[in-house]
Amino acid sequence: MNTNNNVYTVIYTTVIVVVVAALLAFVSQSLKAKQDANEKADTISQMLTSASYASKAELGKLGNVAVLDKYAEEIQEAFVINLDGEVLRELSTSRENIEVYSPKALKRQNYNIKGGPNKSGEPELPVFVFKNGKTVVPIYGAGLWGPIWGYMSFESDLRTIGGAYFDHESETAGLGAKIKDDPSFQAEFVGEVADFSSANVFDIVKGGAPKDADGKSVVDNKIDAITGATMTSNGLDAAIDTWLAAYAKYFTRNVEE
Repeated sequence: MNTNNNVYTVIYTTVIVVVVAALLAFVSQSLKAKQDANEKADTISQMLTSASYASKAELGKLGNVAVLDKYAEEIQEAFVINLDGEVLRELSTSRENIEVYSPKALKRQNYNIKGGPNKSGEPELPVFVFKNGKTVVPIYGAGLWGPIWGYMSFESDLRTIGGAYFDHESETAGLGAKIKDDPSFQAEFVGEVADFSSANVFDIVKGGAPKDADGKSVVDNKIDAITGATMTSNGLDAAIDTWLAAYAKYFTRNVEE
């Protein structure tokens, strides 16, 4: 075959593209199981952190197997509710088949909570109740550069925040990324109280929330925004309000009971 003609060039290029595509598909498929396992373990470690079992760094050192074992040991029940606070179905908590909601799954439910053209059905909201008495729920929203998400835990009164952990895809290092990287920011949530009777269930306030002599917010459902990260703080504030409002009927109904 004449290697200098156009036919040879087209055939050669096509073969190379097909071979490379096949190799990439094979590698991607080979790594999928490991990637899924890493994502599940990371999601669980975020929930355990918000429930105050350990820090995210400490859980990260344990490895995936130990994190899943810890979850299976400490989870009491997990289920999905609707906007009326009614339980739709149980989530598996068995060590062999733990069910959690990944950021992608939370993104779909975020659309469903808000409605609009991307809505794919009625919201399905996961609830995770741990043996230490804390109830963990997720949040999801938009930061400055991409999605942000996380988990908040509530004490047995279902109003007092017991812990929080937040993550992001691409917020600015040293500024918006502090929602994940700065433990002191996440610690501000602990002990504050969500106001489920208000449209602003919880506020992250630019300029600072009023504080008492001990440094705690005078208004229970407000904390300081991150200095220099207005858009990320606003995005997190909106995500928390949207998601906690979606859980309001469940929380208030179970407090009354």
